[in-house]
Amino acid sequence: MARKLFCEISPLTYFLSTQKEILLRTLRDLPKAAGFAREKSTDPLPVTVYSHRSLIRRRLGNVDMTLQENKAVNLALAAPKVNGILIRPGEVFSFWRLVGSVSRRKGYRTGLTIRGGEPASDIGGGMCQFTNLIHWLVLHSPLTVCEHHHHDGVDLFPDFGRVVPFGTGTSILYNYKDYRFRNDTPYTFQLLVSTDEEYITGRLLCSHTLPDRYHIQAEEEYFSRENGTVYRNGKIYRKTVDAATGNTVARELIKVNHARVLYDTAGLDIREM
Repeated sequence: MARKLFCEISPLTYFLSTQKEILLRTLRDLPKAAGFAREKSTDPLPVTVYSHRSLIRRRLGNVDMTLQENKAVNLALAAPKVNGILIRPGEVFSFWRLVGSVSRRKGYRTGLTIRGGEPASDIGGGMCQFTNLIHWLVLHSPLTVCEHHHHDGVDLFPDFGRVVPFGTGTSILYNYKDYRFRNDTPYTFQLLVSTDEEYITGRLLCSHTLPDRYHIQAEEEYFSRENGTVYRNGKIYRKTVDAATGNTVARELIKVNHARVLYDTAGLDIREM
């Protein structure tokens, strides 16, 4: 039997491990504090770069829908902390520096989380849907992703109304698993985020019209059975298009998926490998 990590011994050791990581991230960020985006504006910038909305309550396998209801509360609490944020040239957007820690005292509820590649629940759960939305907006821009974690290696739930390709999601955990991007352009960007009874909606705005547009494409998607285990496969590409001419100026592979499927695979079209 493999020896357990310290964080796996008990709930107490897990708590101590997370507190250590939170402290280390806080200390590492101290010299960078001036470079984080923190100014907000209620006045929207003039150019819409990209917009998207994501259904809040989704049926995910056999997950208790109460966790989805709680997620709606969590997202509604967090959205105003990000809404209106300006990301000026050279600044870094940090999700957790804006949202802060989550706790019952602040009104957050128990929502769905992923721990050790399995569904779990914890206070503030479901917040990754927020960073999923932001990441999708950022992928359609020239902004530079500088910290991004993913639930790599597992496909936890069957698709339910999927409109964003599998493999473009995020994984976050206060505060040492953050979602961050940097503005390496000469323009100012702004995020507008809101929730209603059905959706969390995001808009990425800019101070100037951008010279390029960006398109995300999923290709070579299929399920395979390898040594008795089913995997979800695919590649995610980002295409850069000159806005004036419509010509493709770049095409980059941004993600290769090979994720073990953890739900019932009956009915899937599976390639035998």
